[in-house]
Amino acid sequence: MHLLVFIIIFTAIGGILSVLAAAVFLLLNDHQRNAVLPHGISFAIGALLAVAFWGLIPEAFAAVDASQFQHLSGTILAGILGFFVLEKLLIWRHCHYGSCEAHGDDHHSDPHGHSHAHSHSHGTAKSAGALIILGDSIHNFVDGVLIAAAFLTDVQLGIVTSLAVAAHEIPQEVGDFAILLDSGYSKSKALLYNILASLGTVLGGVLAYFCLEDLHALLPYFLALAASSFIYIAVADLIPSLHTKTDMKTSLQQIALIAAGVVLICTLHNVAHSLL
Repeated sequence: MHLLVFIIIFTAIGGILSVLAAAVFLLLNDHQRNAVLPHGISFAIGALLAVAFWGLIPEAFAAVDASQFQHLSGTILAGILGFFVLEKLLIWRHCHYGSCEAHGDDHHSDPHGHSHAHSHSHGTAKSAGALIILGDSIHNFVDGVLIAAAFLTDVQLGIVTSLAVAAHEIPQEVGDFAILLDSGYSKSKALLYNILASLGTVLGGVLAYFCLEDLHALLPYFLALAASSFIYIAVADLIPSLHTKTDMKTSLQQIALIAAGVVLICTLHNVAHSLL
């Protein structure tokens, strides 16, 4: 079989299989999903931060020499600031003029003139969903490049790498579904957008096959940009939502689930490296 066909098949497996496995989350009824959703957000925070700090950033710095460390750090900083600006634009887009806190007026003001921030919160939630899709697309593109590079080295190594990527992505995709549903997306749209984002793996693999030499120099910067998106989403959008409940039981559950997300991602990452 032609090497390009191998790359297309296994990048599709690495991306789409993880989404479909995580989509089991969508089979829950509304009551079950609403009960699980806050826990999924906590888990997603741990998973996103672990992917960024345990996987993407170390891989990015390992791929360059010391003279490029500052450039990579600058890419992460620029990414975080860029995602802040992008989120602002997305909030404005989802917030009708004069109907949210962002514009200083609210059509839903009560008789006493007190404005409500429902529309603004909805815009913020929608922007978090859009950012998670964008961040996933970048991350999946990089995964595709890595899978293609493995196949160009050895077919067996490529197969193992693609399966490791799929296993690594499943817990993160579960968290992504939780974020998208919490952001107001329907189950069908959450599934569709995750599948579309997963196609970035195939795109990365195909492009890497034809021009890996050119992409190889940019790979660390793709990794750094993907890391910045996950850090921003976790810290700016998700963590603040956990502070709405401050009782001891809920707080301990949140901490435990964040830790579980970190531990699972780090464990899968280490197992994948030991297999490779």
